[in-house]
Order: sequence, then C-alpha cells, then structure tokens
Amino acid sequence: MVRAVVGANWGDEGKGKITDMLGQESDIIVRFQGGANAGHTIINDYGKFALHTLPSGVFYGHTTSVIGNGVALNVPVLFQEIQEITGRGVPMPKILISDRAQVVMSYHILFDKLEEERLAGKSFGSTKSGIAPFYSDKYAKIGFQVSELFMEEAELKDKIGRVIQQKNVLLEHLYHAPALKTEDIYKELMEYKEMVSPYVCDVSSYLWEALKSGKNILLEGQLGTLKDPDHGIYPMVTSSSTLAAYGAIGAGIPPYEIRQVITVCKAYSSAVGAGAFVSEIFGDEADELRKRGGDGGEYGATTGRPRRMGWFDCVASKYGCRLQGATDVAFTVLDVLGYLDEIPVCVGYEIDGEVTTEFPATRLLEKAKPVLKTLPGWKCDIRGIKKYEDLPENCRSYVEFVEEQIGFPITMISNGPGRNDIILRGKSL
Repeated sequence: MVRAVVGANWGDEGKGKITDMLGQESDIIVRFQGGANAGHTIINDYGKFALHTLPSGVFYGHTTSVIGNGVALNVPVLFQEIQEITGRGVPMPKILISDRAQVVMSYHILFDKLEEERLAGKSFGSTKSGIAPFYSDKYAKIGFQVSELFMEEAELKDKIGRVIQQKNVLLEHLYHAPALKTEDIYKELMEYKEMVSPYVCDVSSYLWEALKSGKNILLEGQLGTLKDPDHGIYPMVTSSSTLAAYGAIGAGIPPYEIRQVITVCKAYSSAVGAGAFVSEIFGDEADELRKRGGDGGEYGATTGRPRRMGWFDCVASKYGCRLQGATDVAFTVLDVLGYLDEIPVCVGYEIDGEVTTEFPATRLLEKAKPVLKTLPGWKCDIRGIKKYEDLPENCRSYVEFVEEQIGFPITMISNGPGRNDIILRGKSL
C-alpha cells in the first residue's frame, strides 16, 4: 500500500512529524520532489532534528529511506544530514538514491543568489538553495543525472563544456561574475560520485518489486499546495510540483497505487516567503502567535526566518485538500491556540465587493480581504490528552467547524510537538 503525506497550504504544516509517526508502520519512505530549500522539524526519542533532504521516517531501523528521481539532490547537504543524525546516536539509515535523480550543482546556488541580488526588492523570496536554477536546467535538458556521474571522463567533460558555455554568457554579461571552468565542475561531479556510489539504484524498479511483495510505502512531500507551480500562488511558488499526484512521477510508481493521501493543515496559518496571504495578521497579535507556535516558535527550519502568521484559512485549506486529493486531514499544533479567548477563522474572501469561498488565481487573490468568523476559545492546555472526546467542548467545536468548512475528514489531531502527541479520530488510519 502507498500513502502520501503532503501539505495543504504554504508548507510548514507539520508534515515531518506525521511522516515520522507513520514511519513506524512503513517499510519504505520516499522523498519525491523538492530539495534542501525547506525543512521538516522532527522531535522524537533521539531529540529535535531539522531534516532537509532525508525522509522524515529515517529514525526507524526497519525502514529504507529513498531519494526519488523528482528530488533536487544536493549531495553535500544529504551527507551532512546523515553525519548529523548518526553523530547524535541515530543508527545509520538504509538509503537508496535514484539513478535518475538530478544533482544540485554549486553554480545553481550561485545563480540563485546572484538573481535574488539582481531582482532586489522584486525578488521571489528564494532560500538561495539553487532550486529554481536547478529545475530550470532539468527541464532545459542541461542538468546532470546521478547516472551521468558514471560516464566516461571525455564524454562527461564534453557535456560540462557545452553546459558552462551557456552559463558563462550569463555570468559575464548579466551578473558580471567570474566564469565557470570545466575542470572545476568535473572535480565537483567526481566528489559527488564518490559520495553517492554505494547508494545508487534503479528506484522505480525497486519500488515496483516492493509493491508486488506487499510492502508499505510512504511518500513524503515538501511544502504545500499553495507553493505548487501550476496550482499555487504563482509566481511566488516553488519549482517542483508539491501535489500528491506528482508522487507517482517523482518516485516512479503507478498513480493508482497511491491509496491514501494524508493532507496536513495547521490549526492556524503560517508561511515563509513572499506571496498573497489573505488571513495574515500583524503586530503584537502575530508576534504572540509566532512566539507560542510550532515547536519552539514559528521560524523557518531552513532559513530561520520568522514565519508570517495568520488565522486558519478555510478557503485556502479547502482548495489545498481538494488539489491534493485528501482522504484524511491531519490537523496540527491545535494546542497552540489554547491561550486565546476567541479564535478568528477565515471563511471567505471578499474580492471587488463580492464574497467567494473558492480560491482564485493570484491576480484576484492579491485583491482579497478575509471574511472572518470568530469562535470561542477553550482557554486551557490540551497537551497530553489522548482521546478526542476528552478535548474541551469548544476545542472539539473548533475542529468540527473547520472540518465542515473544508469538506474533508480530520482523522488525526496533533496536540503537542512529540511523536506520540497525536489524537486519532474517526476512521482508522
């Protein structure tokens, strides 16, 4: 059976914790898209970790962690993460890297930084991890697949020369930066080859055999629906599809094998980076929620940037769950809201004097004003509660109101940062 864990909103929903928890009953966990530009924060028996490339179920000895072909593979970051977790007592994980994955080069990161500097105040809020230049090269067919690291030297150097000829025109005439050299890029690729060689395999074939033998596979997505390049708040999006449907492509499995899509929503909203954010709040109100939120404050796991804060957005979340094909919704950080007397919820958008509950394209989204409904708070700490019926009445009313608004079943509620701070509700997962 294949499950996918994906985000409904802007990312930072708490997917890592859900993946970590579900990893206990999974045999294989696959990262299927994205790169080291976003992080998943995990708190378990080993401590607190921020993962950027490794799948979030890497802490279980019985699992195999797979880097799928859809991932932007930053080789040094991957191996730095492995060293970090093993250095803190985590057993060396079983890792497989798709031979069809492509490599983030040092010049991708360079171009990302140079372009953000050139755009200045009109930048896209990049994490400067090289992701947009990487995917640009992938689809321009001038990227380097892992399999190409094993080419003959002359053949590989010939390709490098053709690639950097184009890069150097930009470096010289647009960015006024030093040119790239074939020998330097070849050396970089050979260093990556040495690092990844023990782990490279035909991942699609491996997963096909695993499916035939009845293994449980968990697909882990990065970011969320609203950062998808087709269906998100374009152009303030990421450069790979964040949808569960892409899991089939980014892992190399048949689409019909994805039987369950667990879509993660926060009980409030947060976002890192630029772009329309209708339910956003500011000032002291935002500072208080940011301070109390997450697992020690709402700050980006990759950048450390303070996250933008907002109330729960039913319009965006309904849309996000629909695009993901949610079979289940995991509702996270509900415990954070226990300090509030009243809790506003965004139930609609007012655009040009009309109210809609459908999520629009960016041109209209930028005009939208939130339509808020205020619900009573529960004014107590709900951490440690294990059964849904033991939650305060106002807390249950909040969950059920959100569920009705988004139209998808909330079957999992996170009421604390730890792996076991989960309330299962409704149908069995």
